[in-house]
Amino acid sequence: MDGASGHGYVPRRMPSQPESPALLDLAQVRAHTLPNGLRVRVLPERSTPTVSYYTFFQVGSRNEQLGLTGISHLFEHMMFNGAARYGPKEFDRVLEARGGHSNAYTSNDVTAYYEDFAAEALETVVDLESDRMRSLRLTEDSLEQEREVVKEERRLRTENSIFGLMEEQLESLVFLSHPYRWPVIGWMEDIQRIAREDCEAFFRTYYAPSNAAVYVVGDVDPDDTLRLVERYYADIPAGPRPAPVPQGEPPQRGERRATVRYPAQAPALLAGWRGPAARSPDSAALDVLQVCLAVGESSRLRRRLVQELELAVSVSISWGWRIDPGVFLAFAELAPEVSVARAEKELWAELAKVAARGVTAAEVRRAKALLRSSVLHELATHHGVAHALGQAEALLGDWREAGRALEHYAAVGVRDVRRVAAEYLDPTRRSVVVLDPEVRR
Repeated sequence: MDGASGHGYVPRRMPSQPESPALLDLAQVRAHTLPNGLRVRVLPERSTPTVSYYTFFQVGSRNEQLGLTGISHLFEHMMFNGAARYGPKEFDRVLEARGGHSNAYTSNDVTAYYEDFAAEALETVVDLESDRMRSLRLTEDSLEQEREVVKEERRLRTENSIFGLMEEQLESLVFLSHPYRWPVIGWMEDIQRIAREDCEAFFRTYYAPSNAAVYVVGDVDPDDTLRLVERYYADIPAGPRPAPVPQGEPPQRGERRATVRYPAQAPALLAGWRGPAARSPDSAALDVLQVCLAVGESSRLRRRLVQELELAVSVSISWGWRIDPGVFLAFAELAPEVSVARAEKELWAELAKVAARGVTAAEVRRAKALLRSSVLHELATHHGVAHALGQAEALLGDWREAGRALEHYAAVGVRDVRRVAAEYLDPTRRSVVVLDPEVRR
């Protein structure tokens, strides 16, 4: 489970951290909520004198509205432009002077900021983060500067990216009414339209302590840390309750298709099916299915489409957990001269085979071993643990779920994998986007 990958904008770098115990002892977590609503979770782990400090705001593209798409991601950039105590560009300068570094990402569901640093810099980090939560500097100049950065990012990640263009089109097919239908980075016209007044209203609502949670993992004393957070954050006023996210996505009653034309050497194929919400027990089974289908050289789609039939040069599956029902994606970059119709026929046949007959016990054991390794790898660092706690609370409603991932995967059996394949990969509920290569002139 990694809600920060796949469809959102992930940190530009995820630095390695000294290892800490791989098994997460959540009995050591100190959980506290300030009167203004700020949730704080502190996990002491003193094997190395380092700390990771994550702040999760419960806001992403899911909380936007038409006309202001992309404001969550744009605002992520605005958060580094100074506040009352620390001016423009001071945040990173002060942090780096203490040996730390920071970054952030925006997804469909959350916006998260983190700092990794030596333990003695904890108060500096608390001061920096509370300063920008209390009194972020929002000016016309900083907005225009970050607007241009985001527009260039959109050109790079979406408009000049085959997968980016196809994914954007697919999401708008899968969802007719839910805010997941627009891209995290937003539509270009909306990015251009966002005004400083929009940012101010967004900040007051979504960046209030009542809509945030702080996770501190590493060489800290829990009591001292909670007192420190209380001292720096307690005077920040709670914000208004955010508007509920529109629900009521209509059922899909047939295949939906679209074509994207773009200069390319060969066609490509992207298919998607609406899956369950992250809290569904089926989410773990779909993780196992994802690995069985397309992770590693021995995965089903890799063997059949790439190695045996040589129809595709690459094939991948993406299943990202979201607060509301997400999308199970299959992407194939086809070999030159291969017809889309033939590739589709073989892909649908492989998926139908899994839905009808399932996968083998050996395939499930392999998938669960790979997923277990991935979970343990994340929980082996202060950074990974802090992120796992935040993701679990944001997507699943409980930070304790970060310690239950292995249990959920262990409980998945062969029958579960077959069942979710049959239920969610229904041909009448798929959406398909085909890349039609344009001829360069």
